Amino acid sequence: MKITNDSVVSIHFGVSEVDGNALDSTENGAPLEFIQGSHYLVPGLESELEGKQVGDKFDVELEAKDAYGIFQEELVQQVPRSLFEGVDEIEVGMSFQAETDQGPRSVEVTEVGEENVSIDANHPLAGMALRFVGEVVGVRVASEEEMAHGHIHPTDSSCDADNEEKETAHECCGGDKSKHAQGDSCCGDKHEEKKSDHECCGGQH
Repeated sequence: MKITNDSVVSIHFGVSEVDGNALDSTENGAPLEFIQGSHYLVPGLESELEGKQVGDKFDVELEAKDAYGIFQEELVQQVPRSLFEGVDEIEVGMSFQAETDQGPRSVEVTEVGEENVSIDANHPLAGMALRFVGEVVGVRVASEEEMAHGHIHPTDSSCDADNEEKETAHECCGGDKSKHAQGDSCCGDKHEEKKSDHECCGGQH
């Protein structure tokens, strides 16, 4: 079966800077699963996988615009330190969820001052040309339930309808959001000066 839109695809892959500096890999872990055409992956990688099948390998270099987007200076802002009430110590590298016109976005603390804190809503890999190397290890047709929810369900399980409103865009029944999903790669509107629960990036670079 070839990869087309609405296929559930499983891949093992590694990602690096084009100069060879390794950034992340699924080696020794579970493969990444997603629905092709759902914009879960960065656009260049999703395009590269179209038409491939189990056993096919890929090796593609992507410019920033086809990966996690260009770096946007307007997404780096200073906000009052008072917005971080309840956080005992604010440190560079911490990540938080900020409410925006487009919904919650992950932001990273880049500088801490006495009165203000600088936050960056760009994806950590924004502005970088990247190389993705890997192999397709699974392709199947998405179930009706998966298509309705827009994300993968673990084998032989489904999401309880009562919990649907609590699910995030890429998480169901305990599934983890991938670091290399497209969801955090394309922030647009300006962040409101408001933070929600303190949340770590989950290993994002």
